[in-house]
Amino acid sequence: MEGPHCSCLLLLLCLLPPPGTPGPPPPLEEPREPPLPPPSSADPTAHLLRGHPSAPVRPYSLSLSPEDYRYAPKPRHLRPGRLRRLLGSAFDPFWMATEEPRGRNGSILEGSLESMSRDPAEGAGRYHRKLWREVEGLELPLAPELPPELAGALARRLRQWLVERATCRLISAWVDLGPVFWPRWVRHTTCETSPPGCSWPSGMACQPAQLTRIKLLAWHCWSPQHPGPPDCTWRLIPYPVVAACKCSCR
Repeated sequence: MEGPHCSCLLLLLCLLPPPGTPGPPPPLEEPREPPLPPPSSADPTAHLLRGHPSAPVRPYSLSLSPEDYRYAPKPRHLRPGRLRRLLGSAFDPFWMATEEPRGRNGSILEGSLESMSRDPAEGAGRYHRKLWREVEGLELPLAPELPPELAGALARRLRQWLVERATCRLISAWVDLGPVFWPRWVRHTTCETSPPGCSWPSGMACQPAQLTRIKLLAWHCWSPQHPGPPDCTWRLIPYPVVAACKCSCR
């Protein structure tokens, strides 16, 4: 939560709505097509290979349709030992798997992710501490006739409620990227949207706040200078994933 408008919304949170009165869900964002590769390239991963590492790339923007990949690796190109050596230290069992994970259709809340990977843990901790700093600086409109002990307890409870309301969690699911990527199973994380909204009154929503780039192998093909079949090889590509979410003004 940043800016004067968001601070005002946090102040309004202190009004404590009746239980079970959520704000309206945020509108769905229209998906945008990933940038097209040049005509000389044979697969949609070319923009990741030619792009500068600091260039912004939307998470999960690569096409997963087999029709978009004209060439697939043959069995001799899929030897796990060789691929593991090519990937090297970039292999992260939290984010990727060489075989279909069990229970891949279930979502995992961020409370569990914190104990499984450093990136979600650091992101969640950073924004949780920021929330507490912001609510501790608020002047809560408490009745002046309240006893000091009761006023202090009520203030702590209000601040705790504000933090809980504005805390945005991650959920994750395993996605099969297909045979042109290795490892082909990757954990896709996104912001939880239930309950809808993260502020009262409505107007703020959980949105990705931090990305991390994992590395995968992609089967990359290009047209040779002489007539004949395309040249193909495994190439390391950056693959952005969502590591943290925050309650933010739209």
